[in-house]
Amino acid sequence: MNILIVKLSAVGDVIHTLPSLAALRRCYPDADISWVVEEAAADLLTGNPDLNRVIVSGRKRWVQGLRLGRIAAPLREMLAFFKEIRRRPYDLVIDFHGLLKSAAIVLFSGGRRKLGYDSLQEGSGLFYNEKIPEQMGKHAVDRYLDFVRYLAGDPNGRNAACLKGPPVFSIAVGETEQRRIAALLDEHKEILNVADNRGGGTQAGGRREPQTGKPFIAVNPVALWETKLWEDEKFAELCDRIRQELGIGIILTGSDAGPLERIRGQMKTEAVNLGGRTTLRELACLYSQATLLVTTDSGPMHLAAAMGTPVVALFGPTNPARTGPYGPGHRVIRRALSCAPCLRKRCDNPRCMTEISVKEVFDELKKVLRTKD
Repeated sequence: MNILIVKLSAVGDVIHTLPSLAALRRCYPDADISWVVEEAAADLLTGNPDLNRVIVSGRKRWVQGLRLGRIAAPLREMLAFFKEIRRRPYDLVIDFHGLLKSAAIVLFSGGRRKLGYDSLQEGSGLFYNEKIPEQMGKHAVDRYLDFVRYLAGDPNGRNAACLKGPPVFSIAVGETEQRRIAALLDEHKEILNVADNRGGGTQAGGRREPQTGKPFIAVNPVALWETKLWEDEKFAELCDRIRQELGIGIILTGSDAGPLERIRGQMKTEAVNLGGRTTLRELACLYSQATLLVTTDSGPMHLAAAMGTPVVALFGPTNPARTGPYGPGHRVIRRALSCAPCLRKRCDNPRCMTEISVKEVFDELKKVLRTKD
């Protein structure tokens, strides 16, 4: 049996689909399973034991090249991409994405069963010959698992063996990633080697502390939407309080070092800036060794949760019930405003974020630390 998964982006959405992949593998242990994904999130799927292959779309890069008049290379890559999709006769194609760009791939694949949500968003529902309702009140992880429940003939997920147990997030973190993170931690050991007021030892869940022998807290202050951002000065003050009052080192993470450097420049103490220095799987390895992650609503938030690391998440315009950190042990800080969640990417008065205080976040992360002792 040949199965094609279509979930193109973004990082958090791809992570949310991993439990469905694991469940599909349990339901169809002998199936050949492929996944179409865009370049930004492809690293998350490399080496996944439940996948036979990853088919990578360079759509954004191709479009940019065509706009700049670079025709030959994008067209050559696009042709190779579509040939790869049509290389196999798919018995089942599942569109977890539910937009026109993903539905078009489903149609082009020529799959016998084309499964998607019963939705007309961008006309995507017109491309499938099998549909399930999209229950938007559920968390994305559970909403995607509805596809597997449908395929198993078990809408409630109570009887099918492949749906037993907690959701599984498989991210292939191997020796290469471990060596890389060990080297980065060793490079910054002087900054991270601060007084540990909580004592050393093995962290909860059996995860080992970093090479410095000291715990560290990861802080991800960036997000794609400006309405999801917290003020730089508040992140700087929070990091200072963690260093000064708890004696725990700080590692700032993000895809770009620049925004993190602005925060570090406002700090009175030291922090490690690893912005832009890790792949997604290396970042997963780093988070697996962190005591916890303080973060905005972003892909790294979901990555840390998938690795079993406690998350303290700051939420504003989005709904944590649908896209919050999945699993136990996490804490979400948000304002119960009448306008939230608004899902707006721009706002002249983002009170939902600006009204979150440093004291609130610091108190919440201390509660997480106490549960780990």
